[in-house]
Amino acid sequence: MTAEHRKILHVDMDAFYASVEQRDDTSLRGRAVVVGGSPDGRGVVAAASYEARRYGIHSAMPAARAIRLCPDAVFIRPRFDVYRAISRQIRAIFFDYTALVEPLSLDEAYLDVTDTPGFEGSATRVAHTIRARVREETGLTCSAGVSYNKFLAKQASDLDKPDGLTVITPDQGAAFVADLPVGRFHGVGRATEARMHGLGIHTGADLRQWDLVALQQAFGKRAPFYYGIARGIDERPVQPVRERKSVGSETTFRRDLAARADMLAALEPLAAKVAASLAEKGLQARTLTLKVKYADFEQITRRRTGRLPMREAADMLPVLDVLLEETDVDRRAVRLLGVTASGLEARDLEAGRQMALL
Repeated sequence: MTAEHRKILHVDMDAFYASVEQRDDTSLRGRAVVVGGSPDGRGVVAAASYEARRYGIHSAMPAARAIRLCPDAVFIRPRFDVYRAISRQIRAIFFDYTALVEPLSLDEAYLDVTDTPGFEGSATRVAHTIRARVREETGLTCSAGVSYNKFLAKQASDLDKPDGLTVITPDQGAAFVADLPVGRFHGVGRATEARMHGLGIHTGADLRQWDLVALQQAFGKRAPFYYGIARGIDERPVQPVRERKSVGSETTFRRDLAARADMLAALEPLAAKVAASLAEKGLQARTLTLKVKYADFEQITRRRTGRLPMREAADMLPVLDVLLEETDVDRRAVRLLGVTASGLEARDLEAGRQMALL
């Protein structure tokens, strides 16, 4: 079967954590709800309701900034056990229609419904049915994208949020990508986006002007993928089993950091984001890696494996402090810092209690 004949859905819950809180507490409906850490400390936003998003609040933003943007926002600590239970309920609905389900997180997944029986062969009808069941059985809404590959299905699910459904057909794919900013492309982070802009590549149409050899010279092993998606081609299959090997977060600074204290402060929200991601997935980590990119673009990593597993930002920060000591940050300015947790395993409740006592 050719990729153009596949039928792929991307289903994405609408402001999942915040919507769960609004569902369970009717007094929160219609209000700006922020799920995450405390705005009085160094908490980080894990999710924001659509009412909060109107003020510019988004995930990974420092909670202190969020409260400045919307002083009336309601801040709620995450209930990951509740979110995980609802995620399992939603995933069970997906499996009623296909075994080819690739979860990306608690609130989104790819589904390959190419061979789903019934529905007169229409992936759009499958998507309508799934969305209706999610609403009926959980009281929550989701948005869906329908297309012939993963890249376009995910793009489609973002076009009509919340509670929307968008279809991109094979004859629309190339034209859709032509107008798409390269920053929206899968696998194009901020650094790659900046490089592309420096080369005059701003949209899919610009990227399509480059042949494969030129892209390989500029972007190495990612070139074939960029070449394909610029033409609406994405051969990646939906993978039902995805073993997560690491969880990470990084940031590039607008101005290079020269003071070690500033670097430690910058690492705190990164560690908090990694810890939140671990909690969301019910995981803990044995190994922590610090990534440093100096002002001259030289990049290094330092890694440490601990005796006890790491779960919270408070577990990670002392390790990151030690790892900073093993770099040249006291002598060289830094433009990027990153934190990655690996050696992942299911959370050990007894180990967690021991760490709390320590």
